[in-house]
Amino acid sequence: MIDFGGTVLFLDRDNINTDEILPARHLTEWKWETLAPHLLEDLALSGFQASGNWRGVAKVAVARANFGCGSSREHAPWALAANGITTVVASSFARIFRQNMVNLGLLPAEVAEANLDRAFRLGGEAVCAVSWKARMLTFTAPDGRVESMPFSLSPFDAKLIEAGGWVEYAERY
Repeated sequence: MIDFGGTVLFLDRDNINTDEILPARHLTEWKWETLAPHLLEDLALSGFQASGNWRGVAKVAVARANFGCGSSREHAPWALAANGITTVVASSFARIFRQNMVNLGLLPAEVAEANLDRAFRLGGEAVCAVSWKARMLTFTAPDGRVESMPFSLSPFDAKLIEAGGWVEYAERY
C-alpha cells in the first residue's frame, strides 16, 4: 500500500471541477508523465499559481465541498497520481471523481466541514499524517500546532485502496 501522508497543498474553495484539475485540452494525452505538468494549471483561486510540477511539493490536497465535479474524466485523478498526490481531503466529492480516485488506489478522505476549517487555519506548509487503520488525519503546522480529525471511507473502498486500486484488487481476488 502506498504512503498517503505528506506535505499539504491547501485549495480553499468549493466546487473545484475536473477542468480545473486537468484542462480538457490535455485529454488527448494518455501517459501520466505527459499529464503531470498540467495539473491545476487553470485553477481559479485567489493567490494561487500553478507550478507545473507538484511532484515532491505536495502529497495531500485539501479542498472544500464537491471536489472533482464536472465531467467524469479519469484523466483528472491520473494527473493527481502522476504528481505524487495520493490523498485529497474534502467535505464531499463528486461521485464519479471519488470512485475514479479509489479505482487508482488514491484516498478520497471525507471529513466534516468544521474539521476542514480547523485544517485550513493551520495554513502554509503543514504536513498531514494518515492513520489508515484508525481512519484519522493529523495535520501539523510548522509552528507545532496539531489538528486531528476522522475521515470516512466504506469498507469496500478501503479494500480497493489497500490493494492498490481496482485492477490490482481484481487480479488478487
